[in-house]
Amino acid sequence: MKMKTVSKYCVAACILSGFYACKEEIVQEYAVLPEPQQIEYANGSFKLKDKLTIAFPPELANEAAYCRDVACHVSYVAQDISQDISHDVAQHDVAQDVARHVSTVELKEGKKSGDITLVLDASVLPEHPEGYVLDIKKRQITIKANAPAGILHGIQTLRQLFGAASLQCGTITDYPQFPWRAFMLDESRYFQGKEAVFRLLDNMARLKMNVFHWHLTDRQGWRIEIKKYPELIKTGTLRDSTVGKGWGDTDYKDGYFDLKPHGGFYMQDEIREVVAYAAARHITIVPEIEMPGHADAAIVAYPWLGTTGKQFKIPCNLANKIDIFNVTDPKVLDFFHDVLTEVMALFPGKVIHIGGDEVHYPFWTDSPSIRKYMKDNGFQTPADLQIDFTNKMSQWITSKNRRMMGWQDITGAKIYGQSADDKDVEQKLALGTVVQAWRGDPALIKKTIEDGYDIVNSYHSYTYLDYNYRSIPLKKAYSFNPIPEGLTAEQQKRVLGLGCQMWTEFVPNEQKMNTQVYPRIAAYAETGWTAPDKKEYSRFLKSLDYFLTDWKKQGIEYGPVE
Repeated sequence: MKMKTVSKYCVAACILSGFYACKEEIVQEYAVLPEPQQIEYANGSFKLKDKLTIAFPPELANEAAYCRDVACHVSYVAQDISQDISHDVAQHDVAQDVARHVSTVELKEGKKSGDITLVLDASVLPEHPEGYVLDIKKRQITIKANAPAGILHGIQTLRQLFGAASLQCGTITDYPQFPWRAFMLDESRYFQGKEAVFRLLDNMARLKMNVFHWHLTDRQGWRIEIKKYPELIKTGTLRDSTVGKGWGDTDYKDGYFDLKPHGGFYMQDEIREVVAYAAARHITIVPEIEMPGHADAAIVAYPWLGTTGKQFKIPCNLANKIDIFNVTDPKVLDFFHDVLTEVMALFPGKVIHIGGDEVHYPFWTDSPSIRKYMKDNGFQTPADLQIDFTNKMSQWITSKNRRMMGWQDITGAKIYGQSADDKDVEQKLALGTVVQAWRGDPALIKKTIEDGYDIVNSYHSYTYLDYNYRSIPLKKAYSFNPIPEGLTAEQQKRVLGLGCQMWTEFVPNEQKMNTQVYPRIAAYAETGWTAPDKKEYSRFLKSLDYFLTDWKKQGIEYGPVE
């Protein structure tokens, strides 16, 4: 918190003369990240004490337990007024700092009043299911919201205000700018494991991020158990080695290999654990099962899924493209249906991500049977075939009361540039699909919205966490605006929010991942939550201090802050 006005001598004079206020009231300004939408300060403060009570209705048992855990870890510096202070203020200290902590937190289910009171009220910010009102008075702290997610967000704000002996009285009215505030973790290239994921989810929740995009399959490894296809985790998870040079490094083409096998996967019970852990923090998990490209690990397990039928090992060179799915084969479509049926049983969220990026079309055009299929069905380009396949998947996913999402490539747009002999795509992506924009001319994002699609903006030059800090320094990450210029107010509503992506081609462990993720994740969190006119980089850096301290306590080595 920041102190606003009056000196300690004024405070001392007031205490010693029996007055409880000076002419000018002290205001300790809140330092909260993401910056709230509205703050109103009031006179006075709530004094922390060793024992606190939390009152809550039964529907908020999860949030009350979370609040208890937060409060139980609160330590603060209390100031005890000396019993024999001399009237000569200049010669004596006014107070003595005493280290204290909250030792006991009592949960009072069904009670209407406590030191901290959690309230569900449908009339509180009814248009904002994640919004909350945090009201700090001298004798009570109240968090109100229309849904449990809002209550938890209010608790996260309160967490940042703890630490001093007293909390400035005031009211925070807060809600997110965007409904989609995502972090993506790629575990195909390097498997991190559930404990690392738990730690990520904890820090996402503290920053009020609400979508964990889990990239579970790709060329270099299949990371989720599918009971109907056991070979996916028997032979589709382990590679012999990994290329050790990054994109653009000298001699990358030849590269070098670490000669260390790498694998790992999640059993379905472990997936359930992670889903439950995220749900308790009001984070939705969006699983990504890549199709029709980035398919090598699956094809290693079941060669009949590919276009060539050849057997090969999981590629160790992360740029290798060995095969893609043969989407003209009905058996392959059945495979996707079977896999996604098990995936949807594990993940209750409404969105299923199918990837769809970087499909290496020569595998299709080199196949006589696929060329014949394209000719028989009037497809002029491989992109038309991909859109047709994607629409079939969309129709099937929709029939299961879910919504399909994919990378921007699924629209058929020329996001890699257009050559003179490129033919125009005739097929049209099914409306209702969520498009995740990641590259190409930014004007393409605007056009996607104008064509009637909802988007999540993950434009790579601002949001790719595998990029180094020279490419995306913290300030640049903070400057990202998910809404393209030139949209009408109605079109702007189609921008659901943003995602930041932790691709792990060259991120072999959690320590390296942390330096890439932190502190930039905080910039994306505030961009997703805070209104653009309230964003201010210098203020953001001051509010970031709380998290830098917290990350150090967690043992997280973060990247440069500048």
